Amino acid sequence: MFSAFVNTFKITELRQRILFTFGLIFICRLIATVPLPGVDALAIRQFFEGQSGADGGMLGMFNLFSGGALLKCSIGSLGIMPYISASIILQLMTAVVPHLEKLAREGDVGRAKITQYTRYLTVVLCVVQAFAMAGALQTGRYFGLPAEVVRIPGIGFILLTVLAIVTGTLLLMWIGEQITDRGIGNGISIIITVNIVSRMPMAVKALIDKLTRVDGVAEIGIFHLVLLISLIFFVILGVVAVTQAQQKIPVQFAKRMVGRKMMQGGTQHLPLRVNYSGVMPIIFASAILAIPPKILGFLPFQWAHEAANTFSRSGWYMFWFGLMILFFSYFWVATQFNPIQIADNLKTQGGYVPGIRPGRPTAEFLDRTMTRLTLAGAVFLTAIAVIPNIMTAQFNIPWIVASFFGGTSLLIIVGVMLDTTRQIESHLLMRHYDGFLKKGKMQRRR
Repeated sequence: MFSAFVNTFKITELRQRILFTFGLIFICRLIATVPLPGVDALAIRQFFEGQSGADGGMLGMFNLFSGGALLKCSIGSLGIMPYISASIILQLMTAVVPHLEKLAREGDVGRAKITQYTRYLTVVLCVVQAFAMAGALQTGRYFGLPAEVVRIPGIGFILLTVLAIVTGTLLLMWIGEQITDRGIGNGISIIITVNIVSRMPMAVKALIDKLTRVDGVAEIGIFHLVLLISLIFFVILGVVAVTQAQQKIPVQFAKRMVGRKMMQGGTQHLPLRVNYSGVMPIIFASAILAIPPKILGFLPFQWAHEAANTFSRSGWYMFWFGLMILFFSYFWVATQFNPIQIADNLKTQGGYVPGIRPGRPTAEFLDRTMTRLTLAGAVFLTAIAVIPNIMTAQFNIPWIVASFFGGTSLLIIVGVMLDTTRQIESHLLMRHYDGFLKKGKMQRRR
């Protein structure tokens, strides 16, 4: 494997793509550290020192995806999340809006138009969130920050803050597209992964603090540390296995004449992924569960505050969290997986599933198969998602440490690493080099 990594720098095009990607990643991290104009960066840093910050929920996820920029009040505070939110909204609308569905079927031209709509919606979402963030900074409602961190409050500060945040987000969006086109891997996913991994030094420091003895007693012993290391090892193995797992449906194609060319038949496979929805159910569930406590907290009733407390890191929270992950797993598959369209395409191309009649019976077969696979993937996704909450609530593990043992962060890191590795391996195989699963020796040229 080490030789394969060395061989990646022997290929000129691949080396240039990797170095180009690293250069843009450096700019992304620079955006996450430049403070907003008009705020006291030193006071903000001193305020959050010794505090855990956002420990879960939607704000915690935003801070994780932005690489800590949300707590630093930098120009990249919103990160790439507005673009991701706009992409999710457009994907969901494609299934219900005929115009968008028509564009999605028009190939590259239609996808380019949808991408343009996504950029416009990103600007709108970013402006709205930037105004909310500027107002929260002025009123002292931003993670409990005192309003004194804003040097000169007023309409000028708000407009300047909105301009800086929107510019930072659009720059990150452009960088992500450049990495996808001229770098290696999916640019947006790589930016999120780098931001998540950038929190690892703080997680290691928090874990060391738990191991440090205070008055002769440490909160975490060596035995617990070994268990944590073993846990993350097995969790990563499980995430890799489920991320890669798929059921291959055999599809038989008959010989057919296309124009003046005879197309050969044969057996191919239609892969159905076990974890078809990826991390979307966790994101949706976290976003929905972050709303009720905020609403209940504003009501002047005791029962409302008691109900809001049930959404804390308790057993009820994990119950509702797991239930909503199961629901959104099926919801995402129902909106994105279209068995009728797949069956019609197979019928048009002369393909059929052995033992299943073409048309509606094939669509019903694919729907039943996907429902069973989704149940297995949703149960695993729920188990992975609640691991950080259990570790935080039951074992007093800091959230920044527990978030690396499951949940959204681990799924994203594993998925992006696997995708990027496959792209690098394809470049190696094209140049007659072995991939990562073989010795990195140069194959004999044919």
